[in-house]
Amino acid sequence: MLRMERVSKVYRTKFVETRALDEFSLNVERGEFIALMGPSGSGKSTFLNAAGLLDDLDSGVYELGGENVRSLSDLQRSRIRNEKIGFIFQSYNLIPDLNVFDNVDIPLRYRRLSAADRRARIEKALTTVGLAGRMKHLPSQLSGGQQQRAAIARALAGDPGLLLADEPTGNLDSVMAGQILDLLKEINAAGTTIVVVTHDPELAAHAHRTVHILDGRAVEEAEALAAAHASIA
Repeated sequence: MLRMERVSKVYRTKFVETRALDEFSLNVERGEFIALMGPSGSGKSTFLNAAGLLDDLDSGVYELGGENVRSLSDLQRSRIRNEKIGFIFQSYNLIPDLNVFDNVDIPLRYRRLSAADRRARIEKALTTVGLAGRMKHLPSQLSGGQQQRAAIARALAGDPGLLLADEPTGNLDSVMAGQILDLLKEINAAGTTIVVVTHDPELAAHAHRTVHILDGRAVEEAEALAAAHASIA
């Protein structure tokens, strides 16, 4: 489903060179639920941006669904991003002046789908996340957990094969976080591949496996723990 082989990403200014990903490798099989963990500045956000085709890599191999996506044009990458990848953000990224239905509708409009097709997709996605009765509510009329469910519905309406989630429970209390985790597990059980970036060991414990990232590299758990203990000391 997703294969990165020795990929690197370097950010340069006039005086500083930052290697955000340093020959990072990851293979995610179709249907897996992967948790990516690491300290701040370890490269997690850079990975998400690269995996979601929001940012270019400087070197290495990146294949998505068996296709070499590094060689694609911007237009081709945009099409894949819209049709095959769903995004869930910690801060929900809902448009405050639009109701839930219209927030979920926005990405679908870029596909030039019929109004009937879009409505069917939106209603199905909102039913899946338990918000069928709140599709006319504004984000300000929803709880944090409901806003995250709306954001998940927006990602699901496009029927993506890959779901990328950035700290999806980071702004939620433990009860709401548990509900979102259960929802992600249900979505994964239905066949969607999920990669979650998280600091939450509770969430990571429910993933099929956990990948640790440190200084832009995939590392073994022991190395990640040793680095964490060293930073505390």
